[in-house]
Amino acid sequence: MKKRTLLLSIFAAASILACKDKKETETVMATNPFYETFDTPYELPPFEKITQADLKEAIEKGIAVQKDEIDAIAQNPEKATWENTILALENSGRLLKKSRRVFSNLNSANTNAELQAMDLELAPKLSAHQDDIYMNQALFERIAAIYEPDKNPEMPISFSKSYPEKYRLLENLYKDFKRNGAKLSDADKARLKEINSELSLLSVNFGQNVLSDTNAFEYYVKNEEELKGLPAAVIETAASKAKEKGKEGQWLFTVHNASVMPVLEYADNRDLREKMFLAYKNRGNNGNKNDNNEIAVKMANLRLQKAQLLGYKTYADYSLEETMAKTPETVNNLLNRLWTPALAVAMEEIADIKKSMLANGINDDVQPWDYKYYSEKVRKEKYAIDNQELAEYFSLDNVRKGIFLVSQKLYGLTFEQLNDVPLYHKDASAWKIMEKDGALVGLLYMDMHPRESKRSGAWMTSYRPQTTENGKRVPPVISIVCNFTPASSSAPALLTYDEVTTFFHEFGHALHGLLSDVTYESLAGTSVSRDFVELPSQIMENWATDPAVLKMYARHYKTGEPIPDEMIAKLEKSATFGQGFATTEYLASSILDMEYHTQTKPITGKATDFERLAMEKAGLIAAITPRHSSTHFGHIFSGGYSAGYYSYIWSGVLDTDAFDQFKKTDLFDQEKAASFRSNILAKGDTEDPMILYKKFKGSEPSIEPLLRKRGLNTGKSL
Repeated sequence: MKKRTLLLSIFAAASILACKDKKETETVMATNPFYETFDTPYELPPFEKITQADLKEAIEKGIAVQKDEIDAIAQNPEKATWENTILALENSGRLLKKSRRVFSNLNSANTNAELQAMDLELAPKLSAHQDDIYMNQALFERIAAIYEPDKNPEMPISFSKSYPEKYRLLENLYKDFKRNGAKLSDADKARLKEINSELSLLSVNFGQNVLSDTNAFEYYVKNEEELKGLPAAVIETAASKAKEKGKEGQWLFTVHNASVMPVLEYADNRDLREKMFLAYKNRGNNGNKNDNNEIAVKMANLRLQKAQLLGYKTYADYSLEETMAKTPETVNNLLNRLWTPALAVAMEEIADIKKSMLANGINDDVQPWDYKYYSEKVRKEKYAIDNQELAEYFSLDNVRKGIFLVSQKLYGLTFEQLNDVPLYHKDASAWKIMEKDGALVGLLYMDMHPRESKRSGAWMTSYRPQTTENGKRVPPVISIVCNFTPASSSAPALLTYDEVTTFFHEFGHALHGLLSDVTYESLAGTSVSRDFVELPSQIMENWATDPAVLKMYARHYKTGEPIPDEMIAKLEKSATFGQGFATTEYLASSILDMEYHTQTKPITGKATDFERLAMEKAGLIAAITPRHSSTHFGHIFSGGYSAGYYSYIWSGVLDTDAFDQFKKTDLFDQEKAASFRSNILAKGDTEDPMILYKKFKGSEPSIEPLLRKRGLNTGKSL
């Protein structure tokens, strides 16, 4: 990739690296990989050459460089124009963005104590730097001079029609500056900077605490009798993990998903299930140095202060302003509309579980650690589906081939594994994605299995977003990171049905990043509102489970035989099974998120007490807990989903409605696929999301396909 020319005025003419003299410049340029175009295939990060000192130096140098660039733009004596202000601002911070992405991704997927310490040190510096940009009065006045109608009467009308993508970038910038304090008094700006700095540190602490608690928990089973019901591969992996820790002859279980979830689903030993469930639920809530109770409450209260400082009633009002939902009332209306039917279906499921427990001689109330285990028993009784048997058709390799096949049939993409490129960990793999004519679309890393250096969950990220330089599309570098069931000595990695849909889901995010085709990096790929970003990911889940698609990729890992028609028929019949529980536990977390962020006064007490009262208010039953408890709710306290966790169900309305358009004609309808690619996947944030969706479908989405898919269309008025 050629270096982009930075549009700097004479005020920033000194040195792009802000070095003291030529000799220092030459030394830095020669030693730190970030100061030059990466000399690697496809300009991928040269991970083996990057030291932690390089990362820190490049980020700090990047802050200094962008500061000079911003000063040059703000102090430019010439009249503010698109080129010398908006484009110059968009082009600033190249070094900082480049190094920060590598640091952030390594810190999430392959961290260590040094990186975590660096994160704590850099977080307030990065927060302060961002605040210095957004609260730069001279810079904001130049943006306002271009955007505000009273200062530039022709701009909003003529510019938006002639240059819609440029206008979107301009409009976003103006709103971002306003929403980040550009119009506050000096005193309020100073207070907002303090709040932002504190929030940045608390967010890092929260995530590190969850990872530490996750890695700290180890439970050794000494009596093989306690393992009854568990799949052989799970037992084998647990024995291997114990042996690695010097406990040969025992079995080690952790609260990483690949270890705890099989226990909750298959272990006959109820005490073991309870122990593992409580350990999983109480991450960040153990009264130790990793406790997140105080942090969660403090973050919610600081967000309230921030919102009210900026003129909003609650943080949710502030956060939702630039989303599809727009207001807390709209979100709560959707959640409430789904809550009653979901809870009603969950109660029916609990009744079936209670019968199964009684048949096993357990006359007790259904507890959260009973749900998955007895649901699996009920599923077998009702539909004769054995999830262990099902997993044998979902080897990781076969599922990946299925994803590639769906992507090829929809968008004409081809995939080639790259074996001679830098990798950040030996477990990761790199892939080249091309159009059918061989043109490069982008590069993709995939990292599938858990380890102590990786945070939990599954996510998509980027090392280089798509952009356009000198009229030429610059291909993105995307990564998806998961924590799937690993291989054992007797079998390859066999994915659960949930892991299969998660893989398709994250690949949908990857396609959003890979197929982006915009001019400006700030508008590329997944840089869209939170309640729109899940559409490309969730729609892929529909292909994952479609009977016709299952026949294409689900093959037995030993025999190579395709998944039997009878098994597919059972899956179809059981498609809505367990949706009461799944929807209710998800909605509970969404409601909890909104409760935290619709408060008008500071929260007092512990996060767990706040959660308990919120769930009592919602009417959540004891057998179900929120999918994410407060003290490990990373989406809202260390991710970007504060007042936004509802996005998954909002996008669920979009994805089921969109997939319904394919089902009406053909799963791989080329006209619809081309429309979805051009109007959704390629467009990023260049237009309002609802406009883009209506361009694809021709009308606004309907909620009915979602209700049908989840078995919530009970006929009752919603």
